[in-house]
Amino acid sequence: MKRSGFGDLPLHGGRVPLWLSERMEKLGTAITESIVYHYGAAEFLSRLSDPFWFQALGCVMGMDWHSSGITTSVLGALKRGLNPRAHELGIYVCGGRGKQSRKTPDELLTVAGHNNLNGNVLARTSRLTAKIDNNAIADGFQLYLHSFVVTSAGDWAVVQQGMNGLTGLARRYHWHSASVRDFTCEPHTAIVGEPEGTILNLIDRRAKPAQEALLAIAKEHPDRTLREFQKLRMPAHHDVRPENVDLKRLGAVLAVSYERQLRDFASLLLVENLGPRTLQSLALIAEVVHGTPARFADPARFSFALGGKDRHPFPVPLKTYDESLSVLRRSLEAAKLGDTDKLDGFKRLNHFVHSVEKRFNPEANFERLVVHEHAISPELNGRSVFDDRKRLRRATQLSLFGPRSGLKAPESSESGQL
Repeated sequence: MKRSGFGDLPLHGGRVPLWLSERMEKLGTAITESIVYHYGAAEFLSRLSDPFWFQALGCVMGMDWHSSGITTSVLGALKRGLNPRAHELGIYVCGGRGKQSRKTPDELLTVAGHNNLNGNVLARTSRLTAKIDNNAIADGFQLYLHSFVVTSAGDWAVVQQGMNGLTGLARRYHWHSASVRDFTCEPHTAIVGEPEGTILNLIDRRAKPAQEALLAIAKEHPDRTLREFQKLRMPAHHDVRPENVDLKRLGAVLAVSYERQLRDFASLLLVENLGPRTLQSLALIAEVVHGTPARFADPARFSFALGGKDRHPFPVPLKTYDESLSVLRRSLEAAKLGDTDKLDGFKRLNHFVHSVEKRFNPEANFERLVVHEHAISPELNGRSVFDDRKRLRRATQLSLFGPRSGLKAPESSESGQL
């Protein structure tokens, strides 16, 4: 068993508003469906086990670009969106935050019963990964979220997160199983062993040494346990800054979106007549679906697709969100009927952006882009949690200072500008 990586994230309070969580569920499901269509369910688990890709996924879905809330909101959205279609996509999301995490073994037993898997092995694996990350990392992080994603074939990925209130950080841990070589022989989950790389069957009578070795990992010093894993460490500042973004890669997206000739060609690739702002969003979504691991070293770049709920780098443009989701959804529905041209267009768009990046060496003007996004935010129905608070205050004032109260509401000192 090998942990694939971890990420350190600033703790961030607040809740995901309904207007965003519903859209995250739909977009996360559509992105997953696209990955499964092109690359298979096992590849989706491989993506989940990459802390950089996971962070980029949360950013492109409109969550705060670096906070601990990405973990809970993304996994919650995937569970709500994927489980009702698990029979079709072959992906089940079990567990979750707090009390939901303790239900993981029972949920895995149910999934195993429906797919002819060994539920006891899956449940044991769930407990082991939690035990290792809770005990081996003796630096104050206590797990509060445990999600176990398993396919109908028995492959699995674990994403779990711990909290350290003293440092104000959360730590997310990623695990990934290897595929079983022959499901017709021993249809059980498999776990990669170290250092030989052989595949071990945890229910085999010869697996007792492996089980004992797994438990021994929990007693190792954290430095040894964490060595050579993928490490994602996000900065403490909440705003997105130029140094957080690969401006050349973002520049290629903007060139394709806003330079007329490139935009017309990019729109043709998607078999859609699209405006520049939607193309900008779809180009970044396409990269989340089709990009290679090296493309996700700067997850913040993907927040330029649909902004963030705390308006970093800008408010969530709901019109663009809904139009982008509609284009992706129509492409997926057409593919089900045998018309794959639109869905394949996302792969072509991704390749086109890469070619523009190499040929023209563009670079985004970060400050100008952020100013532009804030300027067009009203016409795109830009929204953030701060707008929700204003609406709540206005509603409260109306109830307290309504026409029948005889009282006059105080004037607001806020300019309303972003």
